[in-house]
Amino acid sequence: MREVHQEVWENCLKIIKDNINYQSYKTWFSPIKPVKLQDNVLTIQVPSHFFYEWLEEHYIPLLKKTIKHELGPTGRLEYSIIMENAINDQGPYTINVPTSNRNSLSNPSVQMPIDINRGSAKEIPNPFVIPGLRKIQVHSQLNEAYSFENFIEGDCNRLARSAGYAVATNPGKTAFNPLFLYSANGLGKTHLAHAIGIQVKSNFPDKTVLYVTAEQFIQQFVQANINKNQNDFVHFYQMIDVLLIDDIQFLSTKEKTQDVFFHIFNHLHQNGNQLVITCDKPPVELKGMEPRLLSRFKWGLAADLQLPDLNTRIAILKKRLYKDGIEMPKDVIEYVAYSITTNVRELEGALTSLMAQSSLNKKAITIDLARQMIDKYVKNSLREVSIDYIQKVVCDFFNIQVDNLNSKTRKREIVQARQLAMFFSKKHTKSSLATIGMQCGNKDHATVLHACRTVSNLIETDKEFRVCAEEIEKKIKI
Repeated sequence: MREVHQEVWENCLKIIKDNINYQSYKTWFSPIKPVKLQDNVLTIQVPSHFFYEWLEEHYIPLLKKTIKHELGPTGRLEYSIIMENAINDQGPYTINVPTSNRNSLSNPSVQMPIDINRGSAKEIPNPFVIPGLRKIQVHSQLNEAYSFENFIEGDCNRLARSAGYAVATNPGKTAFNPLFLYSANGLGKTHLAHAIGIQVKSNFPDKTVLYVTAEQFIQQFVQANINKNQNDFVHFYQMIDVLLIDDIQFLSTKEKTQDVFFHIFNHLHQNGNQLVITCDKPPVELKGMEPRLLSRFKWGLAADLQLPDLNTRIAILKKRLYKDGIEMPKDVIEYVAYSITTNVRELEGALTSLMAQSSLNKKAITIDLARQMIDKYVKNSLREVSIDYIQKVVCDFFNIQVDNLNSKTRKREIVQARQLAMFFSKKHTKSSLATIGMQCGNKDHATVLHACRTVSNLIETDKEFRVCAEEIEKKIKI
């Protein structure tokens, strides 16, 4: 027959299991054993200092909410930690610790007196190192949604993606060490870093992989200094097989943090461990960074991720819709892809807004709804129409393929559509004649100028042609 404390903890586990992924649940909650329930305080037994610290750093908000759900507002949690006796041979013993008020990585160590069942007071040591263990248990902090499978490859990111996959297949053994990924915000460098980590974990389950932001790294280092645990901090990071550090630019001007990262970098690199670094600019443009560190960033491969082209944007939207099990008209997908050209994050945000508008207002997803949403999404500013979009509107009007428009064919209907695309591109974009010509069949600026004059003349002299041009312009302006 189950006792009360076992029943309470089982109920807690049901809630926890619904709020974290299976691997995290198996690693951090399956080994826990309920010990007792007394005075509305549930005591649970965890296997080590490190285990306790990791729960406090990553799961304390979830644990607190779960305990209060099961035991009411006065419910509390206490840990019974199994301690290895390093002084004599009397074997393991336990210490009891109440939950702390920490909610983030900004306080990676506990500073409180605790009641050891041997009658003395002691401070909980920093969890970065567990003496006597050759390998450490580390929560990789990887987002399973950011896999290679969900990463859309295009001309804009092919080099970075290929290098990332090579690194994940053979970490630390390629010429891409470190792999330095850089781009503006929202173009997929964080996604790619996670994808590398996930693939390494899949290919090499025994390897220790850690994703950490530069801000987290700085906070942990500052706290290690406060607690005089710098050596433990360094040793912890030196034990990582694949270190993925995001937004390295935040280390700029942080001289002491750069110094410790330099030594960690050297140790990992010399031991054949893999480093993946992301940044918002290439190494040559980084300011406030030590020259010796910058030179090491250039040892491997620096690969950039650029703005996604039209085909890549369309593929991203289709992948997202397929993943969510949602169908959307082709013209709506293309309209969103043509309209949002800034970055992937805003592109997916626009798609989410469109689906929300459709669901909340119980409206079908149509091109008209997409236009209304896009106007609001871009804050009603005058949206510059792209040459790609103009070509799409013209080709849809004449029911021809964009590839035909950009081909060398001299068929009358294709030539006329091409001239209209050039005319409206000159009228509605800020692009130069040379740029328009290059995107409209690789023509020179003189050809574009001739096309614009031809269309102007036909609008003035041919009523049927003028009606067609007016219809196309209406579609472009909507």
